Amino acid sequence: MAAFKPKLCLLISLFCLGDVAYSTLFTLQNHCSHTVWPGTLSGSGSPSLGDGGFMLAPGSSVQLTAQPGWSGRFWARTGCNFDASGNGKCLTGDCGSLKCAGGGAPPVSLAEFTIGSGVSDKDFYDVSLVDGYNVGMGVKATGGTGDCQYAGCVTDLNRNCPDELRVADSSSGSVVACKSACAAFNAPEFCCTGDHATPQTCSPTQYSEIFKNACPTAYSYAYDDATSTCTCSGSDYLITFCPPGSSS
Repeated sequence: MAAFKPKLCLLISLFCLGDVAYSTLFTLQNHCSHTVWPGTLSGSGSPSLGDGGFMLAPGSSVQLTAQPGWSGRFWARTGCNFDASGNGKCLTGDCGSLKCAGGGAPPVSLAEFTIGSGVSDKDFYDVSLVDGYNVGMGVKATGGTGDCQYAGCVTDLNRNCPDELRVADSSSGSVVACKSACAAFNAPEFCCTGDHATPQTCSPTQYSEIFKNACPTAYSYAYDDATSTCTCSGSDYLITFCPPGSSS
């Protein structure tokens, strides 16, 4: 029994070290000229990252660690005003408080992830404009193996947003976000619902094509999988708000 105990301790130690080695590091970087308040939402059973939300000044970054199997999303909130207790609202991407318990209110650009359960398993990730657009966003895989494509939307869609999709700041009149056609018109052909609820019956529209032409590596509508879902194994990820080339 005495001879077995050290071996057991060694196995436990190696198991713990394995967990550390397989963890995924997210670096969130604010390249915008203004402060953003990143929101985070973890999938069912996944632990919360960054307490659900925080402030990120221009030029600053923060690192968050996710364990194997984590899933969730990140987004930028803009025009926020919170009190000392974290109560308040945001102009775009609002979730009700500084520390989000739910998702961001559309229109909002999203970075979505499903991390593999082991270092050799594939991660799946994308940047989605299905819920609309508020700021440019880029996801770069670092240190992984496989395709590991860059995902993102570098173009400032607020500048080229059709009038019927625009969301303006009531105080300044400036365009702060661009709605999806689904949010603007709530019609099955735009929302991929009802008779349009399958990949075969929900096709790109004139509005989703505006998003796709501007941001070829981002989801432009619900079934835009072929050119928008990225994979990588054993990677860390750099998530940049207003990546270089974006004037958001």
